[in-house]
Amino acid sequence: MRLRATLLGALPLACAAALLTAPATAAPGAAQAGDAQAGAAAGTHRTRLYVPDANPGAYRQAVDLLRQKKLRDAAGILAMARTPHAVWFGDQSPAEVEREAARVVREAARQRAVPLFALYNVPGRDCANYSGGGASTTAEYQAWIDAVARGIGGHDAMVVLEPDSLALLPSDCGQDDGEGTKTKARYAEVNYAVDTLEPLARTKVYLDTGHQGWHSVNDIVPRLLEGGVERATGVFTNASNYHTEDANSWYGTLISSCLAYVDTGGDSADCPNQWWPRNDAQAWLDTHVDTDPALMKHFVTDSSRNGRGTWTAPAGKYTDAQEWCNPPDRGLGARPTTATGDPLHDARLWIKIPGESDGLCLRGTDGPEDPERGTVDPAAGAWFPQQALELVRFAQPPLF
Repeated sequence: MRLRATLLGALPLACAAALLTAPATAAPGAAQAGDAQAGAAAGTHRTRLYVPDANPGAYRQAVDLLRQKKLRDAAGILAMARTPHAVWFGDQSPAEVEREAARVVREAARQRAVPLFALYNVPGRDCANYSGGGASTTAEYQAWIDAVARGIGGHDAMVVLEPDSLALLPSDCGQDDGEGTKTKARYAEVNYAVDTLEPLARTKVYLDTGHQGWHSVNDIVPRLLEGGVERATGVFTNASNYHTEDANSWYGTLISSCLAYVDTGGDSADCPNQWWPRNDAQAWLDTHVDTDPALMKHFVTDSSRNGRGTWTAPAGKYTDAQEWCNPPDRGLGARPTTATGDPLHDARLWIKIPGESDGLCLRGTDGPEDPERGTVDPAAGAWFPQQALELVRFAQPPLF
């Protein structure tokens, strides 16, 4: 907090003016202010979203840019840092996470805003890869979820529950036994979290779908059902990824519609998926799904880094291009809002904290440098100044 106060007090007038005119830099939680008229016209409820403290690396980078007299870049980094984004929990003890969750919901209440929590502590998370870790046992995870629930209490909260938990099961990465023990445990853990958090008076829980370039609708819907989606508010998609907002919202629509179709006795194998021609898929939906959107499962999307869409590696250059891992020249996407104009689409959110690294990206080489960048990428979750500046400069829509 001291660094933030020192930095903001030292801003030159030109930089301060740029900050004040940027849509994402008004009072905390006011990233939705510019959406009010559009939201009202679309008949969409607009909720103020919580602005947490940013990664300290953002403020350090802004100070450095100011010293270099790169005022616009500094303003951009600060605008990005002051935009509503998720608060991630995953490595805290139950006592710590309860205390931190309680602090966040109290602070959000003072902002008259709704916080977004990304819970990331399921056993065997990320198949023990870049973001490996998580609770050691199911019982340990359940105790941790109980602590999160106590911290949230009766306050407003949105929860994106365990990114990659359903899209990347233990059985998907060869870490299960012949009986599927770890995968069964994963489903039990996700169900426990849904049954603990969703009943809280003002909490909405969304389950993992990966993204539209990964699992087909026909594949992810059975996983969602096994994970207890019927008792959750809905699903989230594109967490920490780069797919366009159009692709994400269509994927979410297809999943919500397929869940409604299955709920009326249909088979998920018959549902259109994201690779069908869109007109054909829409015709199928018009014929087979007539459920009131208010009664369907809703979805949220991650627009934090999808302003320029996904990155395509040069043909034949890498044995494993890792398109998801710190791709170059990406940009911030649409600002977070609940005014989407779509009754199924609850919000565009910044789930991934833009500016934080995806991990050490080697793209099939021996490393240690990322061959696409010529540098050693920071560890997952650490601040990545090079990528942060790219996200600001290539933001779509622009920050200023």
